[in-house]
Amino acid sequence: MLSFSILMIFLLQKTDNNSNARAGLITTAHGEIQTPIFMPVGTAGTVKAVHFQELKNDIKSQIILSNTYHLYLRPGTDILESAGGLHNFNGWDKPILTDSGGFQVFSLAQNRKLNEEGATFRSHIDGSKHLFTPEKVIDIQRSIGADIIMAFDECPPGTADYHYAKQSLGLTHKWLVRCIKHFNNTDPKYGFLQSLFPIVQGCIYPDLRRQSAEFIAAQNTDGNAIGGLAVGEPTEKMYEMIEIVNEILPSDKPRYLMGVGTPQNILEAIERGVDMFDCVMPTRNGRNGMIFTSEGIINLRNEKWKNDFSPLDPNGTSFVDCSYSKAYIRHLFHAKELLAMQIASVHNLAFYLWLVGEARKHIIDGNFLLWKKNMIEKLNRRL
Repeated sequence: MLSFSILMIFLLQKTDNNSNARAGLITTAHGEIQTPIFMPVGTAGTVKAVHFQELKNDIKSQIILSNTYHLYLRPGTDILESAGGLHNFNGWDKPILTDSGGFQVFSLAQNRKLNEEGATFRSHIDGSKHLFTPEKVIDIQRSIGADIIMAFDECPPGTADYHYAKQSLGLTHKWLVRCIKHFNNTDPKYGFLQSLFPIVQGCIYPDLRRQSAEFIAAQNTDGNAIGGLAVGEPTEKMYEMIEIVNEILPSDKPRYLMGVGTPQNILEAIERGVDMFDCVMPTRNGRNGMIFTSEGIINLRNEKWKNDFSPLDPNGTSFVDCSYSKAYIRHLFHAKELLAMQIASVHNLAFYLWLVGEARKHIIDGNFLLWKKNMIEKLNRRL
């Protein structure tokens, strides 16, 4: 059996002089990841409307995220194991992180039951009944073969009362102990080592967040995640919880803020010491015509872009092929052409990767806060 030792390397390269922003390097079996980093969401083993060639060449993605719940239901672990894991199944040869499926299971509020053993739920696909325990979730992620896997947790809503949040946190911590034990007692399946990240919970209650961060930090895992934010709580509360947690989580381990968020959210979280991000926003909003640019947000369906033959971003024509003008892509959206969603998704993801890359450069150069202030002003514009 493999011991639960440091399986992945995190090198903290620079901390900003005037904030907690950090630049680092994560080394995994499938390659290096420069932080801060944004991970495109490939829930079912693919990023919607985006080829892997585009992810590598245009978007310059260093890691993608997939989801345990969805891959377990379809195509299933038997097929993934027969293929030799998700990397072989989908052809992505760079790092992969898998979310444990906790958020998906607990979003099925009317179709799941929760107790100390685990979560019983019904599939959103065919209504079939399933049980996720901490041990089973580890087994599924072993079968998927992601480089970084997540512990099973409960993600309470942002509006949860204190009593519910405290009970939920206790359950998450009990499940974590079982996850770590089972992780230690099982081997990876495909000849490379995996890393397990626990998840800090505690809703918007400072004492619960501190308690959870202390418990998670004491586990001495390869990295740590912050969950249960951007789920309905006020934005300022989210930033407050990040600050509280990052005062406690070890500085020599990567910190992953789950499911967040807007470009502004990401820059604010980087300032507070977060290293890794994921969110469906760039692709989901892109498929509906919302374009993120270095000068502000564009609703490409609006009439004002009908005769605008300039590229999507005046300062970043390399985000996508600059031969695609606003007018042309607007036409594709109104003609309901699938290419519109593809171009918009590629552009938005490339913009997000550009944004965290620029943040990294300015952290290293020592002027992150000034750059971030100017960038936030632009990101808040509606063009």
